[in-house]
Amino acid sequence: MTVNFTDSLPLPCGATIPNRFAKAAMTEGLAGADGVPGIELETLYGIWSDGGSGMLLSGNIQIDRDHLERPGNVVVDCPPSAEMHQALSRWAAAATRNGNHFWAQISHAGRQTQKNVNPNPKAPSAVKLGLPGGQFGEPVALTIAEIEEIVRRFAVCSAAVKDAGFTGVQLHAAHGYLLSQFLSPRSNQRTDNYGGSLANRARALLDTVAAVRKAVGPDFPVAVKLNSADFQKGGFDFTESLQVVEWLEQAGVDLIEISGGTYEQPKLLGLEGMEAEEKQEVAESTMVREAYFVDFALAMRKHVKVPLMVTGGFRQRLAMQQALDSGGADLIGLGRPMCVMTDAPNQLINGLAELPRYENGLSLFPAWLSFLQSWKPLRAMAAFATQYWYYSQIDALGRSGQANPSLSVFAATKETMALQKKLTAK
Repeated sequence: MTVNFTDSLPLPCGATIPNRFAKAAMTEGLAGADGVPGIELETLYGIWSDGGSGMLLSGNIQIDRDHLERPGNVVVDCPPSAEMHQALSRWAAAATRNGNHFWAQISHAGRQTQKNVNPNPKAPSAVKLGLPGGQFGEPVALTIAEIEEIVRRFAVCSAAVKDAGFTGVQLHAAHGYLLSQFLSPRSNQRTDNYGGSLANRARALLDTVAAVRKAVGPDFPVAVKLNSADFQKGGFDFTESLQVVEWLEQAGVDLIEISGGTYEQPKLLGLEGMEAEEKQEVAESTMVREAYFVDFALAMRKHVKVPLMVTGGFRQRLAMQQALDSGGADLIGLGRPMCVMTDAPNQLINGLAELPRYENGLSLFPAWLSFLQSWKPLRAMAAFATQYWYYSQIDALGRSGQANPSLSVFAATKETMALQKKLTAK
């Protein structure tokens, strides 16, 4: 079946996304030290609204200022202030000015909270991230009362963004953040009703979905971002992910975005981690080999009817068309290309064959030192430096209205680290 990029996508709740492109969630770091969104986020999302996406996803909107993914996250307190409501409303108005959807990605970083934000973040279990550098502290296991409070905060935040004019929410249960930490037997070593069996490890996520649905009502889109797998030995695997997808469909979720990996195994960036990748039992399709998670979505489609969004690696128009026509994806998520080519969806709709691959021109090391990247710690450093280059493009768009593709990866890394230090100091 041929699916056109301009075809609308009806959701189970009754809402409709006007086309098959979504601006994927990317961390912005543009809120003030108080976590309130300002003119920079309005500028940024207004530009992206003009770019043709049927739906825009915000970056992490946090429910607890002690558990940020990075300094500069938007934080919705429980309850939100009148100032926050007004700021969220201005942001939503700018982000929907072309009739597209704007969904809030709601999150809690758990143990993936940087030490400069919280040296002892809460997590399902006291299992520290296995990363070098000392960037993350020693986590403390959550009590049952604290888990229940987190579920409540997700619901309060969802109601707040709905009241402010957002048109949907996505609960972040991927990439090693808190809800994902509960799902993984590697990071969740609890022995109570939130640990052990998959049903218990999924309890925090499913309780959150139920609380959010109750808070926003039956007609408002509720989505989940879920790992197809953690790609780590002893972690959340594809067989478990498939079961959770079935439970989410039964719970009335409107869209599931399929992703994968964690900070320890950054599959979401198409990169190798510090340890060998754990292979998953999933058949490989004959489609163009560039999108990281399409094969997982194809396998899931055999079991569920809930709309699926796939993000990660898409550059060729042909690959996107194949993903839609195969049924593996109902919605194509675009991330990094839109940090510079902000109208990528419109360009693709008008026939552009391939999006730019900016990362091909970025390197932390000169060509004669490229052999250094064979050492895993340096390869990880280079990967984060590339990520910082995209952070700087988002920052430039929000502050000036224009990207800065000529910026070097060294300058971008310096800018990003200085800004994060400034925000943390406040």
